[in-house]
Amino acid sequence: MASAISFADANSGLQAGTINGPVNTEFHHHHAPPERVETPPNPSVVIPFSRDTDFVERGILLDQIHQKCAVLGSRTALVGLGGVGKSQLAIEYAYRTRDRSPETWVFWVHASNAARFEQSFREIANCVKIPGLQTNVFQLVHDWLRDDRKGKWVLILDNVDDAAFLVETPRTSQDGQTNSVGSGNLRPLVTYLPQCPHGSILITTRSKYAALKLVEQRDIIAIEPMSKLDALALLEGKLGWHDNDATELAAELEFMPLAIAQAAAYISQRVPRYSVREYLQDFRKSDRKRASLLNHDSEQLRRDWEARNSIIITWQMSFNHIRIIRPSATDLLSLMSFFDRQGIPEALLRNRDEQRNSRQGQKESNNDNSTDINPNIDAGYSGDDEDNASQPSVSDGFEDDVMALRNYSFISINTDGTTFEMHGLVQLATRKWLEAHEQQERWKQQFIKNLNAELPTGEYENWVRCQMLFPHAQSAAAQQPQEQDSLRDWASILFKAAWYAWRMGKGVEAEKMSVQAMKARKKILGREHNDTLDSIAMVGLAYKLRGQWDAAEDLEVQVLEMRKKRLGADHPHTLTSMSNLASTYRNQGRWDAAEELEVQVLEMRKKRLGADHPDTLASMSNLASTYRNQGRWDTSEELDLQVLEMRKKSLGADHPHTLTSMSNLASTYRNQGRWDTSEELDLQVLEMRKKSLGADHPHTLTSMSNLASTYRNQGRWDTSEELDLQVLEMRKKSLGADHPDTLTSMNNLASTFWNQGRWDAAEELEVQVLETSKKRLGADHPDTLTSMNNLACMWKGIGRKTEAIRLMEECIQSQKRVLGPDHPHALSSCMALVKWEAEQEDVVN
Repeated sequence: MASAISFADANSGLQAGTINGPVNTEFHHHHAPPERVETPPNPSVVIPFSRDTDFVERGILLDQIHQKCAVLGSRTALVGLGGVGKSQLAIEYAYRTRDRSPETWVFWVHASNAARFEQSFREIANCVKIPGLQTNVFQLVHDWLRDDRKGKWVLILDNVDDAAFLVETPRTSQDGQTNSVGSGNLRPLVTYLPQCPHGSILITTRSKYAALKLVEQRDIIAIEPMSKLDALALLEGKLGWHDNDATELAAELEFMPLAIAQAAAYISQRVPRYSVREYLQDFRKSDRKRASLLNHDSEQLRRDWEARNSIIITWQMSFNHIRIIRPSATDLLSLMSFFDRQGIPEALLRNRDEQRNSRQGQKESNNDNSTDINPNIDAGYSGDDEDNASQPSVSDGFEDDVMALRNYSFISINTDGTTFEMHGLVQLATRKWLEAHEQQERWKQQFIKNLNAELPTGEYENWVRCQMLFPHAQSAAAQQPQEQDSLRDWASILFKAAWYAWRMGKGVEAEKMSVQAMKARKKILGREHNDTLDSIAMVGLAYKLRGQWDAAEDLEVQVLEMRKKRLGADHPHTLTSMSNLASTYRNQGRWDAAEELEVQVLEMRKKRLGADHPDTLASMSNLASTYRNQGRWDTSEELDLQVLEMRKKSLGADHPHTLTSMSNLASTYRNQGRWDTSEELDLQVLEMRKKSLGADHPHTLTSMSNLASTYRNQGRWDTSEELDLQVLEMRKKSLGADHPDTLTSMNNLASTFWNQGRWDAAEELEVQVLETSKKRLGADHPDTLTSMNNLACMWKGIGRKTEAIRLMEECIQSQKRVLGPDHPHALSSCMALVKWEAEQEDVVN
């Protein structure tokens, strides 16, 4: 007897044991309506975002995407830092694909995790009206996509920052259930992405590592920040108006699209009570204010609801992900966040158990005298000991850490292969994360420790290394640590960086850093510690470089007195202090006081160090400069020649100290009227200084000014004018309009104008120079007296004879008192006055 069988839902029928006759297998389902055949939908763009009317073209990026995606069966990945605009490019590509090919389907898949991936597949199935969604939706969509009768399609997988959920096989639990989304899914999800000739896949991801699990290396398009012009167009498009400060703001935001859109939204919400200029001012106030602005989470219409609209949080999410998979890589990023963003050397990133002990010595002053009075200082510092430790092997994990950070576009490697770069805003985001997790001080101290170990002193032989590390020292200046040992290292960095800045003629930087170092050392070491005295001396040198001679004198007197007391009158450090003070006296025109100190220093150095020691040669050079200022040119020449020969022999012909000696000797020749010989030396020095120091270094400008003076003496006034004008403009820009060197340039140019017969222009300049010199240098300074002499001569030349005689009388009176009655300048002025008075008497008679 046949048994009754129960079928679920719409199933019914008969189960037979042995069938001996025909069976009618047609069943009538009176309780279930027949399935309605769906009309196939027309191809469309199935993405959750509207088109951006403010979209900026960004060069050929969209053409590249189209070119790659047009290849049959292609898979392409857009890889770049979070917030760089990958999804925005994909959205625009989707709409352009629709415009270009209306018969092509475009599907958008949220691929940040498995759940959202499945949800997107279900939405695709609903859109194209695939029946039977209770079964494996991945298989259904896969089969639909493979069917070439359905037409061409593009699948966009957005935010595939972790491809593990796509490529791993779903795990099966002990009860036999799969630990994966979907019903009956036992394969890696990536296998449901068909590779067929009528479809292409475009992926966006922050991780190159994730991209390489899905595409070939050649199919990756790296997305970088926008160009300057594109970033400006985006900012003004989002603002809705043109703004003169927009270019500046785009640059501050490092041309990052999300940061630009974020800033535009912040500003737009607050107008008219807020502006781009005010945002810029707030942004530049501090790290804290910058982070606050970049943390502002303004709504963006074309960003996924899971993606944060704050670029700081966007990057910190990536940071947290790396921290989970490779903690040592986030340690490396933490350390890098305190450096300058460019040129971060590998040597400073590998932790070092043993740090070098830097030996700090003394600085010494040597004057590069000419028409310009320009301090060029010899130093007695020894460089840091060379670290001969071998580099750690690749197996230490450093390379893997670098690769992890590069995969997320947090850092890049420079073409030299040994230095790194990262975006300044990424550094800020990292530091704010460290601050929030109370780790900022730890990594700041490691940065300072590593930098102090590598940064050498500012001596000539270290200039290449100093140049590379100086930007990181500038970054350190803004990162003062709290712990005392670290604070000591920090002060050491600033002292050495100030030394290099001073050597390079960077007066502002030298003063700022040296003052910071001095204050820190006074606090932790006390006023009389040798390191503190070094720092005070360094501040004095920076003041002198900037023409602040009275301030320099005050500090140098303090240092000299303390060193005499602690070390003795003949200690090398004490002698250096005496020499520095003598240099200041020379700049102030106090030549007798300078000579007295220099003679003492020279004799003691000869006795203690020997006649050919570099410090002894510096003293000889300084004394020769004083003799030259005093008009004792033959004595000056004798010393200059001795120093030059010994420096050529011991240092080489192109060493800065040797060039100083050549320049000094040329100045002596010029004063002696040996202009052709002077010109020959001046040209040599100028070319070598341009090459070694740069065209705008103070010493190079001195050489240009010296050569112009020689041309002027030779009657080559047009050539002289050309050089004078160049020097004047560069000095105004770098030193300021009232710096003594700038005043010297103005005085030189006035002399040239006078020789050319341009008397009004000459007088106008000379009046400016005299008034400023009186105010800046004092009425009795030799440079002020030179200006008085020059102006008196000009007035005489244009017929203002009475005023000229009166001014010259005043000048001579001061020259005799300050320079002495036998000084060449005083004698020259007296001769001129006698001649003018005789002419006046002839007219009267």
